[in-house]
Amino acid sequence: MTLFVASYLAGVLTIVSPCILPILPFVFSRAGQPFARSVLPMLVGMAATFAAVATLAAVGGSWAVHANEIGRFAAIALLAVFGITLISSRAAAVLTRPIVALGDRLSGTGASDKPSVGGSLLLGAATGLLWAPCAGPVLGLVLTGAALQGANPQTSLLLGTYAAGAATSLALAVLAGGRVFAAMKRSLGVGHRIRQGLGAAVLAGVAAITLGLDTGLLTRLSYASTAGIEQTLLDRVHENSEAASTGSTGPSMRLAANDARQSYRSSLPIEGTFPSLDGAVQWLNSEPLTAEQLRGKVVLVDFWTYSCINCIRTVPYVRAWAEKYKDQGLVVIGVHAPEFAFEKKIDNVKRAIQNFGISYPVAVDNDFKIWRAFGNSYWPAHYFIDAEGQIRHHHFGEGDYEGSEQVIQELLAEAKGGRRTAVGFVAPDAQGAEAAPDLARARSGETYVGYQRASSFASPEAMGADEARAYTVGRLRLNQWGLAGNWTVGAEQAQLNQAGGAISYRFRARDLHLVLGPGPRGKPVRFQVTVDGKAPSTNRGADVDAAGNGSVSGTRLYQLIRQEGDVQERTFEIRFLDAGVEAYVFTFG
Repeated sequence: MTLFVASYLAGVLTIVSPCILPILPFVFSRAGQPFARSVLPMLVGMAATFAAVATLAAVGGSWAVHANEIGRFAAIALLAVFGITLISSRAAAVLTRPIVALGDRLSGTGASDKPSVGGSLLLGAATGLLWAPCAGPVLGLVLTGAALQGANPQTSLLLGTYAAGAATSLALAVLAGGRVFAAMKRSLGVGHRIRQGLGAAVLAGVAAITLGLDTGLLTRLSYASTAGIEQTLLDRVHENSEAASTGSTGPSMRLAANDARQSYRSSLPIEGTFPSLDGAVQWLNSEPLTAEQLRGKVVLVDFWTYSCINCIRTVPYVRAWAEKYKDQGLVVIGVHAPEFAFEKKIDNVKRAIQNFGISYPVAVDNDFKIWRAFGNSYWPAHYFIDAEGQIRHHHFGEGDYEGSEQVIQELLAEAKGGRRTAVGFVAPDAQGAEAAPDLARARSGETYVGYQRASSFASPEAMGADEARAYTVGRLRLNQWGLAGNWTVGAEQAQLNQAGGAISYRFRARDLHLVLGPGPRGKPVRFQVTVDGKAPSTNRGADVDAAGNGSVSGTRLYQLIRQEGDVQERTFEIRFLDAGVEAYVFTFG
């Protein structure tokens, strides 16, 4: 229930996100009309269609992608007609009679001049097909859960709840706007001009969506405006749900009982009990461990996956903590929960553990059983468990390393009755992709290549789903990318069918990473990287040389660019000299 509340409130917040701008003209075109017959049916149609389309996009496969493409084209045409009917009845008359009749029905200019409930629903459905809200923390959590767990009623209900929140804030805005428009009509007599202005705004919204501005420029502006609020909301919901799960033996009762047994007690709250570690398909670097076996030890459980850049950047700290505190009673357990199918392969995980120098136990959680036992939703996620088997702290994402290490020190001191044996904090010398990001200057964000979660694709040819297709790269704006050559785009990745193909991305960040794999054949794939058409030289990443040459020998994250000095907007290209490569996701730092 708490996640439903968070989804609804996140939907309400979309009214302050620039990503809502392209559809505002469609919604405000109903301002001043009867709410029950015009505004409400339109918002219901929009919310229901968005929930259905988003569910299918997350779990449906290639047929859903094709259906959505057709639906978007139809919706763009329908709303363009609607905009024309608002601007000029004479222009609308040029269109065929059935289309004019449909436009009149939508705009409320028929014989009765009353808006139709059916027409408003149809207009709302068209708007729902085009609406692409920016995936902030809450919507991203829902969509990731849908992709991992498959189709289920909860996914659709959560998406519907999110859309209902957006519809609520839009309804309030339309009701307020309707009063303003009515006052303007009465005092200025400019009702016709207002109508024409709305028509022009509708056509501008259609143009913005057609050009991809709703998933490009506006996405970058929107994320900063709502992400912080949404993350705070999620943290508050998580805290409330944990507090509720403690039951009758709440923190105060447990604290009192423990104070009687030991001289020192950390002020960290009790967030829950150590869940079961059963369900791992295999344990690496250790025999299977249980919560009961670990009683008396302080435990850090680290949820990660080996191609996730955020996880990679936390590895040096987790590795250093495991080494520094292993003789003082700390046990670190890595729970590897895969995001992509290739991360389920045990040999790939073994190779990653060796490359990262991880010696602590790793549970391979391919079925997400440990993930669900903890109620986890993030990569990376750290859970800190005391010697009595109680979760005392958690941290999601990167950062706050000193705060996390202080938690470890407090729990170790508590286990020893207040004797602190560690001072200071680790300062690992992180290199390559493990180095901390330069977020202050980064203007590019995670971008998936597979059609299931792809965004900002700018090749002139429409992205095909699970079919071989030739692509070209046109002119790219910031944070747009494109393919060149013959590729087959699948749900998670794009596979190159013929040697010589390329991927280009217009980005602004210090680091550019791309998750790549050699494909089913497993043979190394040679590549060449350029920046603004030139070899990267001193701007090369850890996986290329100064001339831009490199090779894809395993499926993992490759650091391709690390800019020196000023971070500038640049065009990146990677051209593959051999066929078969698979590309999954861009990340930046």
